Amino acid sequence: MPYRFNFDLSKVSKHFFKEIARVAGEKDVHKKLGKRAIELADKLKIEQATGLNVTDAIVLLEDMVDIQVRNLSHKERFQKAGKKVLLLPHCARKYMDSRCKARFDKSIPSYVCAHCSEECLINYATKLAEKKGYDVCVIPGGSCVENILKNNRYDGVLGVACTEELRLGGVFLEKVGVAGQALPLLKNGCANTKFNLKSLNALM
Repeated sequence: MPYRFNFDLSKVSKHFFKEIARVAGEKDVHKKLGKRAIELADKLKIEQATGLNVTDAIVLLEDMVDIQVRNLSHKERFQKAGKKVLLLPHCARKYMDSRCKARFDKSIPSYVCAHCSEECLINYATKLAEKKGYDVCVIPGGSCVENILKNNRYDGVLGVACTEELRLGGVFLEKVGVAGQALPLLKNGCANTKFNLKSLNALM
């Protein structure tokens, strides 16, 4: 389920993400997250940087911290996992029309990247993941995850999506006992979404 608001963190300073990681590492962060999110929103001037109102900014920050906490708690298990899959959002493709030559395979269900554009984030991420031995699925939504896991026995899942989708996905992975890591989108929406390739590589 996507947010009801759009955001773009692609031009926010690196300090923002370092602060998210620092807060996530604090003891009992979940017990004081609401207050810390308000402090972070003010300290990092997230409203000015993103154009979000304070309520939406706090929702986004709370989800980002929650994802970072989850990543930290599952990191070691994920690194030791055998068969892994990278789940990418189809909205990050360079083109969302016939210029994209990706083929949708209903049996997976996933788009299969055709590497048709050198400027496409999905192309770069797919090549990077396959070199590291990952299967790659380019999916139209979080509802595909359950089917993908039913059809394959993955020990680890690395997902790229908006923070709300990742939070819900993390709950599902814990329920089915699969180790997960998550990379939030820097820019959400229905097309031209963005994520950081260096951060993706670091999670692998």
